[in-house]
Amino acid sequence: MSTALSPSRPAAQRPGLTAIRDALRAEWVKQRTASSAAWLLAGLIAATVAISAAAIAANRCPAGLTCPVDTTKLSLTGVEFGEAVVAILAVLPICNEYSTGMIRVTLAAMPRRAVVVAVKAAIVSGMVLAAGTVAVLACVLAGRLILPGHGFSPARGFPPLSLADGPTLRAAAGSVLYLGLIALLSVGVAAIVRDSAVTIGAVLGLLYLFPVIATFVGNMTWHNRLERYTPLAGLNIQATTGLRSLPISPWAGLGVLAVWAMIALVGGALSVRLRDA
Repeated sequence: MSTALSPSRPAAQRPGLTAIRDALRAEWVKQRTASSAAWLLAGLIAATVAISAAAIAANRCPAGLTCPVDTTKLSLTGVEFGEAVVAILAVLPICNEYSTGMIRVTLAAMPRRAVVVAVKAAIVSGMVLAAGTVAVLACVLAGRLILPGHGFSPARGFPPLSLADGPTLRAAAGSVLYLGLIALLSVGVAAIVRDSAVTIGAVLGLLYLFPVIATFVGNMTWHNRLERYTPLAGLNIQATTGLRSLPISPWAGLGVLAVWAMIALVGGALSVRLRDA
């Protein structure tokens, strides 16, 4: 009897795995054929690189002066603005389906509602990680090419940016992960709110309102708390100098953002599961 039952156990698991694989394939086809996704990914790369190049070009280190500039972080400036494009891109797959009613078809094809949110999060974050990698590599290359001509040369104590350098590699890889986590956070909020305009506003508020508030907070205890426990902490992954003065270490800061993204995803999955489509 045991020999008759043992082959059936893997077979019993196959329908669920097949359904998830089919859901991933279907979601990938949706996003691959959506012109808005392609344009937003291109916009993510273009905006991130352009803003980083502009920030690099705007900074100079005149001869005879000491310039306390973190050149790696400077070269990755565009990531802080590219995240807005990521938020828009990540919100649309869920909110568009709710606005058109297509979510009912999606849920009929995949009744496990939490899986629907997970699949959308996986596809969107995968696209963002791919585009983010291209953008970040281009930013590092721009820094390597432009910075020496603006006084940030090896003779002045600024070695050329290189991914062979541990801190620079950590900042670059962490920036890509940062964008991926912003995508996950946005998907989770979209599943809760379901309206694209309101969701985009909420996510952008989380990303950009806390830094503004922090600048007006005179109490250093609360200022540090805002920098430690809000999504703003994730950007500390870009720092390669003055690490001891940071309110939170680079990887710990990225961990804080990961917690925000996880809370949003769990909340989104519960919202989709408990509320009517």
